[in-house]
Amino acid sequence: MLLLLALPAVPAGAEESLVWNDCVKEAKRQHPDLLSAFEKVKQNKAAKEVTRSATLPQLTGNLSETTNKNADLTTTGGGTISTASAKRENPAKTTYEYDITGQQLLFDGFKTSYNLSAAERTISSSRYNYDVTSSNIRLNLRTAFANLLSAQELLRVTEEIEGRRKQNLELVKLRYEGGREHRGSLLTSEADHAQAVYEVNQAKRSIYLSQRRLTRQLGRSVFSPIIAQGGLEVQNPERIRPDFEKLAADAPLLRQLIAQKEAARFGVKSAYAGLYPTIYANGSLGNTNVDAFPDKNQWSIGTSLAFPFFDGGNTLASINKAKAVLGQADEDERSGRDGVIFTLSNTWTSMQDTFENVEVQREYLKATEERAKIARAQYSIGLMSYDNWIIIENSLVSTKKSFVTAQTSALVAEANWIQAKGGTLDYD
Repeated sequence: MLLLLALPAVPAGAEESLVWNDCVKEAKRQHPDLLSAFEKVKQNKAAKEVTRSATLPQLTGNLSETTNKNADLTTTGGGTISTASAKRENPAKTTYEYDITGQQLLFDGFKTSYNLSAAERTISSSRYNYDVTSSNIRLNLRTAFANLLSAQELLRVTEEIEGRRKQNLELVKLRYEGGREHRGSLLTSEADHAQAVYEVNQAKRSIYLSQRRLTRQLGRSVFSPIIAQGGLEVQNPERIRPDFEKLAADAPLLRQLIAQKEAARFGVKSAYAGLYPTIYANGSLGNTNVDAFPDKNQWSIGTSLAFPFFDGGNTLASINKAKAVLGQADEDERSGRDGVIFTLSNTWTSMQDTFENVEVQREYLKATEERAKIARAQYSIGLMSYDNWIIIENSLVSTKKSFVTAQTSALVAEANWIQAKGGTLDYD
């Protein structure tokens, strides 16, 4: 008991501080969507090996031991009759049988070769899908991280506003008690302060929700409070318009669609290969004897050819299906290319707008802070009416919030731009 009391107390709600790179490393290690995409790559690699197995020798073996025991039957003029007294048991007879058979594919119209090529493209597609998944995770993770930074900054701003509203209320109350302000101004100041208190509490709840969102994007199954370390300023913003067509060619999503189209192209060739005969080399070795280890074996070797004269239209239907799959993949690639190019141009334009808006809001904030400083001094000595003063105060409050919102939007816009380019968790 004394030892337990001597241990340092750890708060139950202790918060963990994370910088952006910590979040990236954790998501790469344990995000379920990323792990699922990795397993998909492994599945396709295994599927290729399954296809490759058809080109290798196929060996099967069989070993059996069979024991038979028969009884002699007595015969009368009217037929065959078995009786207990007439039955005579023969000795049990044991037969041993073993055989090994082998088969080697010699020719199948290059169907297996085409299937292997299609499997290789499918593996490439799944790898690009892994990159697409990683890119989407980075966007969601970055957005969640930026929102938590924003919620933390908004709490600081709302607490600052609450303190300012409280000072304003005290100033109005002094003037009201001195008979230089009417009751309506006092009630308005009290309402403004109550609104500020509400917004502080709202900001605290928003932090909790943002922590929940970030926890999910980290891939954690258990929630724990998190503090995001960092600023809301965008570092090294890209201001020069790039070549969108060139960027689109390297986008993982487009690469994935191209790989799928190539796999479909080999699928068509594989379907046509079904019209050709299949040739195998066959061989067997075995024996059946009453001796457990016979000294003479039987063996055979040869070739077999199977030609598909008629299969109910299955091959032709498979060809038509494969052509349709290729046609769909071709159109998906064309649509995907156009979509990627538009997304790149759209996200870059939006990012530039948000960057410039941050600078505009920064200038507004400087101006409103200076106006509010002057207006408070004028109101305190009676050179400005309450109605004019409170307009400037409300403008300051609104501008402070707008500046935080503009900074957050810029961070999210940058994250969308990186995602549009195909930036993955390895981007950082």
